[in-house]
Amino acid sequence: MATGKLFRELELPQQKPQDDGVLFPAVLSPNSSTGSIAVQLSAFEDAIKAHKPWLESLLIKSGAILFRGFPVISPSDFNRVVEAFDFPELPYAGGAAPRTQVVDRVYTANESPLDKEIPFHHEMAYVPDPPMKLFFFCEEEPGRGGETPIVLSHVIYEKMKDKHPDFVAKLEEHGLVYIKIAGEDDDPSSFTGSSWKSAYKTDDKNIAEERAAKQGIKLEWMGNTAKIITSPLPAIRLDEESDRKTWFNSLAVSYSGPASEKIRSGNAYAELGNGDHVDDDAMKDLFKILEEECVVIPWKKGDVMLVNNLTVLHSRRPLITPPRRILASLCK
Repeated sequence: MATGKLFRELELPQQKPQDDGVLFPAVLSPNSSTGSIAVQLSAFEDAIKAHKPWLESLLIKSGAILFRGFPVISPSDFNRVVEAFDFPELPYAGGAAPRTQVVDRVYTANESPLDKEIPFHHEMAYVPDPPMKLFFFCEEEPGRGGETPIVLSHVIYEKMKDKHPDFVAKLEEHGLVYIKIAGEDDDPSSFTGSSWKSAYKTDDKNIAEERAAKQGIKLEWMGNTAKIITSPLPAIRLDEESDRKTWFNSLAVSYSGPASEKIRSGNAYAELGNGDHVDDDAMKDLFKILEEECVVIPWKKGDVMLVNNLTVLHSRRPLITPPRRILASLCK
């Protein structure tokens, strides 16, 4: 299928058909490659603006769109693409991951060591007002490894409900409390290693408390270390566009029990909203189901991926052969 003069849909072997036959993710490439790089980028921006309703509809149906083969070379190019969509920006406040602003709306992706895996999660599911949409951009193509697997959240919910109905019922009833121990300096070795100073953009404890409180988050102080505690947040959410329940949480990232030896971060954990511990058998199956159901498309230089954060979880595979540079932008 094609739309307008610029976009055509591709089929890649890694894509998975959904129940209705829609491919996950959608993959779009240019219909033509004429003109200079600058003209092409302008044409890409113009096409986004002209066909935004269709692109948003495709995003709702598919969950993610990979734009491949477009002339997006630099962080500034990527910023132009993000701005062409005109989604409101979500400031990265209260984030658990270490990130650095690159240009305007563009940030580094998680800065933890690239040879370490990051488990599946919805971006910032541990705050009351998470981003609705995510953009990723491949500035430097990985040599080997370093992929960003994605998986449909409603599929995970249904399979976990079938396998562990009692645990899922508890998640739906009580939600999750996320707890993180944050020092005053970033810990670059951890994928949840942002300091409280970085998370709340201040070195003043009182201001940090005020900014956290606006998100429904409490800070408890242990010297210069903060214990960051959320109020119970929903772990299962209803996506109103599809009328499907989604596995909307950061449980795989925050779980630190025996099923998580590979990915334990050490400074963040989660518990049920009623104070119960997370079920270890359920988590063992969760990690297995996530791997079975995910889609892994290797990055190519210039790729831009738009993700519906309400319906799709993402992760990071360990980088085997450098380099790799993936940038990100978060939207309301």
